[in-house]
Amino acid sequence: MNRRDALARVALIMGGTVIGADYFLTGCSSPAKKDEKATASTDAPAAKPKDLLDSGQISFLNEVGETILPATSTPGAKEAQVGSFMAVMVRDCYTPADQKIFLAGLDKLEEACKKQHGKDFMACDAAQRTSLLTALDKEQQAFSKNQRKDDPSHYFRMMKQLTLLGFFTSEVGATKALRYLPVPGRYDGNVPYKKGDRAWATS
Repeated sequence: MNRRDALARVALIMGGTVIGADYFLTGCSSPAKKDEKATASTDAPAAKPKDLLDSGQISFLNEVGETILPATSTPGAKEAQVGSFMAVMVRDCYTPADQKIFLAGLDKLEEACKKQHGKDFMACDAAQRTSLLTALDKEQQAFSKNQRKDDPSHYFRMMKQLTLLGFFTSEVGATKALRYLPVPGRYDGNVPYKKGDRAWATS
């Protein structure tokens, strides 16, 4: 599945545009990255991009992603390493304003969890995590419904979008959750469909 197809699927599922989509399609060169390149000396060696998220936060996001897309008969989001994917996307494809919202959202999610369950997200069981994220999903849906063009995005919408995008563009998502044909054959516009068949990762 190519980037454009993956973005289209996530936008369809979420019912709106995907944050950072334009930069994702053009190789993740956000305004912040362009500014860094413009100010860097042409003679200086390329600097390693500074990570916005540490290993603990990436592990946290893997668990958030796994709650959104848990493993069943197919792998879940954690096996697709969506936490690492989110870290790269937020660093390279989000504007500074959206980066700030996402990072603050990590603390907001923890605050919401403590308020609802009296403990940290990582200390919660699967049912408690699901109930929390279900509540946050309803919150972001209501927020997005009343959102004006220039309003900031909701942090949980970002996390959910990145979970879906990271999963469906990963190897395990494309080959185990979807049907994958590495070398497509002839075009057939009338392929028999059986209820419950998985979608195709290749077209």
